[in-house]
Amino acid sequence: MTTKPNVVVLDHGSGNIRSAVRALERAGADVTLTADREAVDAADGLVVPGVGAFAAVMDQLRAVGAPRMIERRLAGGRPVLGICVGMQVMFTTGREHGVTTPGLDQWPGTVERLEADVVPHMGWAPVAPPADTVLFDGVADERFYFVHSYAVRVDPTAEFDPSSPLTPPRVTWAEHGTPFVAAVENGPLSATQFHPEKSGDAGAHLLHNWVTALR
Repeated sequence: MTTKPNVVVLDHGSGNIRSAVRALERAGADVTLTADREAVDAADGLVVPGVGAFAAVMDQLRAVGAPRMIERRLAGGRPVLGICVGMQVMFTTGREHGVTTPGLDQWPGTVERLEADVVPHMGWAPVAPPADTVLFDGVADERFYFVHSYAVRVDPTAEFDPSSPLTPPRVTWAEHGTPFVAAVENGPLSATQFHPEKSGDAGAHLLHNWVTALR
């Protein structure tokens, strides 16, 4: 009998967490909703959700000691998946209403307001993943559900040192007014700007890809 991968959904006070828990359970994971450090360290995978303002989510993460927990997992090559603002905080900074807030600085880039006639960007949209994607295997041509007013609009690989022994991030793009980063895959750290838990069969398939890779 195959043991299900254990996934912790980080409980840091963000909304819409229960839908992520249910979606991950359907994707084949044994899911725990907690901010307990030992549980986070021991899990096969950690999911960092987030909705609302960049600064507020960073405050919530710091309140439960999440930056250190995330850093420890990534340093040990342990998988982490960020969703929505949970993706945005992985970048260097967020800029909202003229205020710049430091993020977790796992990837270079600034989260800024979308430049489009209609903001927020709300609804289904196609994405353009790279050829070597793992997350989007089997769903590269599908549409995913977005709800956001801010995004990273500059390629995070632009500052990557080509002489580095590290593998550059795989970046997936989408467009609303201008192109923006829809997802990033970078070793143990992956993240999506859209909500896979609200993206129907395509989102379920993507989460299954991530959960399967934990085994």
